[in-house]
Amino acid sequence: MDLSELVMVDHLALGLKVFVSALAVAATEFPSESPDFASSQRKLGRGKIQIKRIENTTNRQVTFCKRRNGLLKKAYELSVLCDAEVALVVFSSRGRLYEYSNNSVRGTIERYKKACSGSTATPSVSEINTQYYQQEASKLRGLIREIQNSNRHILGEAVGSLSFKELKNLEGRLEKAIGRVRSRKSEMLLAEIEYMEKREIELHNDNMYLRSKVAEAERAAATHQHHPPNLMQNGYDSIPVHSYDRNFLPVNPMETGNHHHEYSRTDQTALQLV
Repeated sequence: MDLSELVMVDHLALGLKVFVSALAVAATEFPSESPDFASSQRKLGRGKIQIKRIENTTNRQVTFCKRRNGLLKKAYELSVLCDAEVALVVFSSRGRLYEYSNNSVRGTIERYKKACSGSTATPSVSEINTQYYQQEASKLRGLIREIQNSNRHILGEAVGSLSFKELKNLEGRLEKAIGRVRSRKSEMLLAEIEYMEKREIELHNDNMYLRSKVAEAERAAATHQHHPPNLMQNGYDSIPVHSYDRNFLPVNPMETGNHHHEYSRTDQTALQLV
């Protein structure tokens, strides 16, 4: 190896040392993300970034532009898909105005003011009740008119203003109503016939019972006519018959001795009077 090659090797080694020292200085001044920070960022994932003010001005401006465009897009989609009146007003950190409205921002703001002014004036309870009853009365009047018109149509009145489709619907309703009426009429007739049949059976049974009673009474009357009852034999056979004499007096044997003289004295008196 000659002298020129040795000088070149020395210069390369010196340059390598300078490059290594520069890398070390850069590493100390601009440290890379720690493993813990990187792992925590990976754990957060999309949609879970911590919401706080971005300190870097450039990053903050870039994020503002992206989020603003996304917000304008969402407002447009909401107004189109849902037919909603949307007004969007955004001021940047530098005071620049960004706005969007499907109709007019000023008109939407005026509408918002009217809605807020109307909501602040709270009506009283009596006013609320009055409005409620007025609405209910209006609904009832409309319902009454509909029922009256329907009744007139059923009766065949005021059908000149009906269209062909309405007349056809009315005809179908009338046919259904007639069918229900006939069905109910048939049910009532069948029930009446069934009741009359049961009543006929009951009356027939009553008639047969009365005929049997009349026949029994006639047989009993005929039996009494052919064989009249013997009242003397039946009623008085057990009664003893005594032949009383004018001069006969029943005498108790126990009292014969006591009343002998009295009886004889009475007989003598009767004989003397005769």
